[in-house]
Amino acid sequence: MKMLKYVTLLLVVSLCTFSLAQSTVTWAMWGSPEEIATHQQVADAFMAEHPDIEVEIWSQPWGDYFTKIQTLWAAGDAEVIPDVMFLSPIQSYAADGVLEPLDSYIEASGYDTGDYWPALLEFGMFDDTIYGLPRDIGLEVLYYNKDIFDEAGAEYPNENWTWDDLQAAAEQLTEVSNSGRVSRNALGMEGGKYQLWVGQNGGSILDDMRNPSRCTLAEPEALEAISFFAEMMNNDLAMRDANLSQAGGDAAVFQSGQVAMIIQNASRIGAFNAADMNYDVAVVPIPEGGQRSASAGGAAWTMSSFSDNKDAAWTFLNWLQSTEGGQAIYTSSGEILPALQSTAKSDAFMAASDIPTNRQAFITEGENAKTGRIGYFAEWNELNGSIIGPALESIWSGEAAPAEVLPGLCEDVDAFLAQNGYPK
Repeated sequence: MKMLKYVTLLLVVSLCTFSLAQSTVTWAMWGSPEEIATHQQVADAFMAEHPDIEVEIWSQPWGDYFTKIQTLWAAGDAEVIPDVMFLSPIQSYAADGVLEPLDSYIEASGYDTGDYWPALLEFGMFDDTIYGLPRDIGLEVLYYNKDIFDEAGAEYPNENWTWDDLQAAAEQLTEVSNSGRVSRNALGMEGGKYQLWVGQNGGSILDDMRNPSRCTLAEPEALEAISFFAEMMNNDLAMRDANLSQAGGDAAVFQSGQVAMIIQNASRIGAFNAADMNYDVAVVPIPEGGQRSASAGGAAWTMSSFSDNKDAAWTFLNWLQSTEGGQAIYTSSGEILPALQSTAKSDAFMAASDIPTNRQAFITEGENAKTGRIGYFAEWNELNGSIIGPALESIWSGEAAPAEVLPGLCEDVDAFLAQNGYPK
């Protein structure tokens, strides 16, 4: 009799143990060791609230992540394909059928999509269907090194700065030796962010970023904006794109003092604070008579269409993208400007640390965010990677002038669009 009770007790304990870990969600992302540590904090917090779901992290370096994900998709093995994945841009993956449409889950759970920044949720959509929930809004602000500004006797940036003000300050901040060697550029900004200048000047890449019919980069507004950026590089006021990459990226050159300013998103705050840098942020200067045109984009959490555990995956996604869940943890870490406006305007972001003091710059840019940096159609990656990017690189390198490159670039883009049946 005692033995029977003992066996019964063991069965009960075993069943309870099984029920506490009955579902496993594999969660994929790229990131630095510090970022992965934050993801683990998020996973731990979720599992504490949902003991019936185990979250296993699958992480890769940025350079390997997308290739390895695509290899797993090609194999088609649901057992090894992550259930929830960090992806960007969403449209090409959704068109390939590897992502699960989220609209039915959103409707059934009553998830509120109205709290996202203007135009941001569209970043996770394809054919009017939501496939991804952006974790953050990757809009940029102007970071500036206060010590270098003080040393050069330059005034700090403010919300009224124009392109002319930026260029004038850059001339003060750039250091070139008598031999012509540049010891410090004023600005470090990746060439891929060129659309920020174009949008500020009222221009665009295509006439319609959802269903395009033609390229607009050769039109006066875009040509003027690209020329402004190229001339800063040609005059050593901005670091060339290739040199910036070879030097370790904008964070590295900003921390080392090789540049006085960078234009980047909120992800750099944690590293700069850990390095005890004397810096602040400001809105990005705009042309006289121009507009703020922050990019409403950011990598999004998606669900695999191959997942055999979609209900648990949605439970995790729903929590991940809530102020009470993942959004608050990421925001408090200082690594993101959250996708949800209510989170961004709360103390979780605005009072996360004393530096930078002007966090309002992020809010101002976010409230004026627009679409425009990527195309919301399936062939955008191919178009940008094979035609637009390489042509612009010849400008950033100083090999050719914008007026020489952009008309031919647009001819190539128009031919690509026609070959792929656009407009549809």
